[in-house]
Amino acid sequence: MSTTFWIIIAGAVATYLTRVGGHLVISRFDNVHPRVEAGLNAVPAAVLTTLVAPAALGAGPAEWAALIVAAAVSLRGGLMSMFLAGAAVLILARQFAE
Repeated sequence: MSTTFWIIIAGAVATYLTRVGGHLVISRFDNVHPRVEAGLNAVPAAVLTTLVAPAALGAGPAEWAALIVAAAVSLRGGLMSMFLAGAAVLILARQFAE
């Protein structure tokens, strides 16, 4: 088997252990402090920012257009409509502009 396969398997195991470990630690407490809960609720937004920010900084006009459309749609629509609108704009902009 290739090295890439084992890297993917190791990443999956590490991700699983991290999630299970976090759940086991938190489940040992009867009540969670509101600040801890607020911090845990902010984690998805922080992770999304770390994924989007580097791509946005090195992006071209097609990516910026998709980002702006996705941001505008997110103000009115849900997550799926935001994703679909951004993806559609990105595909069309890359197809016709570049």
